[in-house]
Amino acid sequence: MQTKGFILVITAALILVCAFYLSFNIVGSNVESNAEKQACKIAKIKSPDLDNNVYKDAYSNIIKKKEKEKTWLGYTYQEVREKQLGLGLDLKGGMNITLQISVPDILRSLSGNSKNPKFNQAIKNIEDDKSRQDDFVAEFCKEYKKLDKAGSLAQIFRGIEEIKQKPGINDNEVEQILKKEVNDMVENSYNVLRTRIDRFGVVAPNIQKLQSTGRIQVELPGVKEPERVEKLLKGAANLEFYATYNFEDLQSQFNALNGASAGKATAKADEEKAEETAEATEAKTEEKTEAKAEEKAEAKSAKDEPKKNSANGKTLAELLMWNTLPAGRATVGHALATDTAAVGEILREFGSKYLPNDIKLRWTVKPESYGKGKNKFEAYDLVALRTEGPERGPALGGDVVTDARAENEKGGSAVSMTMNSQGARKWSSVTEQNKGRQVAIVLDDQVYSYPNVNDKIDGGRSQITGNFTPEEANDLANVLKSGKMVASVDIASQSVIGPSLGKESIEKGLTSFVIALVLLMIFMICVYGFQAGGIAVLGLIMNLFFTFGILASFQSVLTLPGIAGIVLSLGMAVDANVLIFERIKEELRAGKSLKAAVADGYSNAFSAIFDSNLTSIITGAILAYLGTGPIKGFAVTLIIGICCSFFTAVFATRLVMEAMLKTNWFKKMTLTTPLTRHMMENVKFNFMGKARTMGVVACAVIVAAIAMFATRGLVRGIDFSGGRNYVVKFEKTVKPEALRAKLSQEFKKGDKEADVSVITINNDKTIRVSTNYKKNASGKENDAIESEVLKILYNTLKSNLKPGMTLEQFSVADEKNTEGIVSSEIVGPAIASDMLRGAIWAVFFSLLAMFAYILLRFRNVAFSVGALAAVAFTSFVVIAFYTLYGWLPFAMEIDQTFIAAVLTVIGYQVNDTVVVFDRVREFRKLYPKKDLYETFNEALSSTLARTMMTSITTLLVLLVIFFLGGATIRSFIFAMILGVIIGTLASLFIASPVAYAITKKFAKKNANKVQVATPQKTK
Repeated sequence: MQTKGFILVITAALILVCAFYLSFNIVGSNVESNAEKQACKIAKIKSPDLDNNVYKDAYSNIIKKKEKEKTWLGYTYQEVREKQLGLGLDLKGGMNITLQISVPDILRSLSGNSKNPKFNQAIKNIEDDKSRQDDFVAEFCKEYKKLDKAGSLAQIFRGIEEIKQKPGINDNEVEQILKKEVNDMVENSYNVLRTRIDRFGVVAPNIQKLQSTGRIQVELPGVKEPERVEKLLKGAANLEFYATYNFEDLQSQFNALNGASAGKATAKADEEKAEETAEATEAKTEEKTEAKAEEKAEAKSAKDEPKKNSANGKTLAELLMWNTLPAGRATVGHALATDTAAVGEILREFGSKYLPNDIKLRWTVKPESYGKGKNKFEAYDLVALRTEGPERGPALGGDVVTDARAENEKGGSAVSMTMNSQGARKWSSVTEQNKGRQVAIVLDDQVYSYPNVNDKIDGGRSQITGNFTPEEANDLANVLKSGKMVASVDIASQSVIGPSLGKESIEKGLTSFVIALVLLMIFMICVYGFQAGGIAVLGLIMNLFFTFGILASFQSVLTLPGIAGIVLSLGMAVDANVLIFERIKEELRAGKSLKAAVADGYSNAFSAIFDSNLTSIITGAILAYLGTGPIKGFAVTLIIGICCSFFTAVFATRLVMEAMLKTNWFKKMTLTTPLTRHMMENVKFNFMGKARTMGVVACAVIVAAIAMFATRGLVRGIDFSGGRNYVVKFEKTVKPEALRAKLSQEFKKGDKEADVSVITINNDKTIRVSTNYKKNASGKENDAIESEVLKILYNTLKSNLKPGMTLEQFSVADEKNTEGIVSSEIVGPAIASDMLRGAIWAVFFSLLAMFAYILLRFRNVAFSVGALAAVAFTSFVVIAFYTLYGWLPFAMEIDQTFIAAVLTVIGYQVNDTVVVFDRVREFRKLYPKKDLYETFNEALSSTLARTMMTSITTLLVLLVIFFLGGATIRSFIFAMILGVIIGTLASLFIASPVAYAITKKFAKKNANKVQVATPQKTK
């Protein structure tokens, strides 16, 4: 191998990079583990308990202090945490929400709430037709032109500044402007939601804009308060402008307030001192050994830290750091993040007694830097807002802002703002009254900016200057633009996963992972011996290390389907080793030396490995692009795993193999064991001769499948139909059929078309209830229906629950509970329609990509048609098996997970077929005059050992995941097991015979053409 030095450098670099990124997980885990121990000592409990407020506060304070500390290689703990390979919702618990920004509301707002009947009818028609909402603006424009052929969109939306400045603008240009405005408003909503979630304090939230749909996807790992999150995310953005007080105006009042807080602080300090004295006395009595004394001292040290951080015993002046407060500003102080709660407590207790009635105190959205050098620190400013009127409202509402843009100035970035005529008049008055003072821009009760007013501003056009970075200027412009956002926010789909399910998923995922890995290693050593098998095992371990390291470098989130993707990639990685080892064995049987056989084995196996891996990557790429959530996680990990396995099997293990061949131990390597010494040697099977018989069998299977489709049909999951899923746990075993009958009766009382399915998952004590009860509800209706569904579930299942369990306990699962709802999922009809459309396109593009790749690679349409026939047969039969729903104890629905399984089966099927076709191509080059019938039979026979070995190793992995990996992916794995078994048979008895038949037909046609074109010789 001529690139040996280059491969060594790449391998070493990969090891270092992966070790670097994986180190953050080790360091972060160590910090969190120590924080848990300290918090447990403070709370005087044995193990972490998030329901214990003392523990929770102590842990939070310890972690907050650690956030800014340098923890590893110059990185703070906060930076370490951001670089960790995180756990997804199904492993950690939490929420997955898709928010729908109402595009109809945006269009109505942009039209100035036009009363034009054709305009309103066009919007209504699109709202009623769920299938046309993928690009709402385009569909609306098309519908409006259909209703009013002579109408002008520019006339409807004449209030938009860009349209106003372009007389004679056509409808196509208006459509593009409308799309831009809608995207801007979705961007505004995205920024508002990002800020709200940051305030909520979720670790590693994931927020994504789904382009052209007006949707925003939010993942919040570890959240336990779904109702609070819903309220937080659905609330309308509230932009306001306030006049302000200067601190000098309020000096006397705050001095009085400080005096009151000082008295309380002294009392609290005395109380803490007495408590510490009592603890010291107790410690002296109890401490009998030096080790115990050291443990007490550590606990006391940990306990003192949160006391300092929570500012116990400090006065208001100390908390707000008046000694470092700049003069002439609207801030009454600035406080550390850990001190803001203590400030709030003092203001709530004493503020109404000492401060003016028209004052409102609000924190800035971001901290500012104060001090220099070692004394530098970050603190949040507390701004004094001056309210107006009996309702204590703002000077001006944000709905008057019509536009805001970030601009580049010589001195830095600035923000220009435009208001409507009503806002311009009020703004003129506000700026005149507050010359030389500051006006605060407040969104959702947080101060984003409080610029100085230099002069009265007429005309509604203003410029806000300051020490802005370009990013900060853009953020402020987006905040100002959100003031004109009147669109409602609905929850289009929602998935809540309780922490108990997450814990269970982790255990099952890790168990299946370890067992599958160990079994693979044992299997490879049993088949190929300690030398070659050991190298394959080393390749698997390297593959695993590289996969996790690359995932960590991308700051990915690991999900249970992601673990399945990694384990499956390990199973498929064995395929590369099998291909190489089987080729080496062939070369040895041909009489070559071990060294030559190894070199030729790796070289000759390369094209088959490359082709088979690339086809799987194509499928994975389509899944990653069109899939969402867990399916995308599966696809990404599968792609990374396959890339790593290709590198380790083809290059890294070859380096090790060639190095070991120089040792005495490897000189007698045979790549066999007593169990496999003569296994499948010199196999000669007449595959082509059995083609007709297998064709009849295949037709019979297809007829049976069609009969099953006609009589039973398929069940669409809520991904594709809309509805709700609930996983419910019980302490005792339950009968799903009896529960389904009772639930169906109750649900049909409120919705005659409601369908209900109940299946057991994992065991007879856990069920999953699926229903499409009132699935077309939206907005506020959804909240009421959710409560209604929960009540029906609770009342119907109450007799199976432990006595005394309340509705509230039943609805929110906790790690301590053994009963109740563990997870819930809601999918709206619009989301379901989009998912179904995306799934169909995913299958179509995957088949098209496979056909095109094989045609490009083999330059033979017969191979493409043969592969497509085998793929179509395998996919059809796998789908037909899912008509057996209700007969097996797990979900058998057509949903996103199932489509992902079909696509993966397609990739695996083509992988298998390509290896056979690669050998056919090789034999045709080596023996061009050999009969085509014999060439196909010999190619199939020579690759049979590899085909069987690959199928066995992949099935080994899949069976482990199926039985031990948990219910979340059981349906997916079942489809994969079917795909491997049926796909292997289809590769042998459908793909190759079809390719042979078409190739033979073309060969005859070409021969006839040659005969006609060649003149006969005369005697």
